[in-house]
Amino acid sequence: MMLRSFNPIARKILTSSARGQKAHFSIARLGVDVLPTMSQAVIHNGIVYLSGQIDGSAEDVTGQTKNILNKIDMYLEEAGTDKSKLLTSTIWLKDIERDFGPMNEVWNSWIDPKNKPVRATTEASLATPKLLVEVQVTAALD
Repeated sequence: MMLRSFNPIARKILTSSARGQKAHFSIARLGVDVLPTMSQAVIHNGIVYLSGQIDGSAEDVTGQTKNILNKIDMYLEEAGTDKSKLLTSTIWLKDIERDFGPMNEVWNSWIDPKNKPVRATTEASLATPKLLVEVQVTAALD
């Protein structure tokens, strides 16, 4: 297994498991200083779990979705994987009737067409009125 230049804790987990050893640290957490309530990503047993990603800087669902997917790319890269290894995705929209089409356009242009994850999309009241979309994904490391 080729180890890329990613988080040293994740590298230790992979190196230990590749040798058939039990890793000293079985859980790695990334983005722990972003919010006081959660990690942005957790790596465990070769799976990267991202928290729900949001964006409050863009005014419309297209801009928010683009910014969220860029953050997802960043966290996946930091963890040592990428969107071609996505397993699951959950998308919450504030107004599914209005925003499903524009969000889906951005999603379809971003997703790896040969490696689509399973996906659920639903309407939900989000944390603040400005938020229009939230996206959560899980991905494999190898």
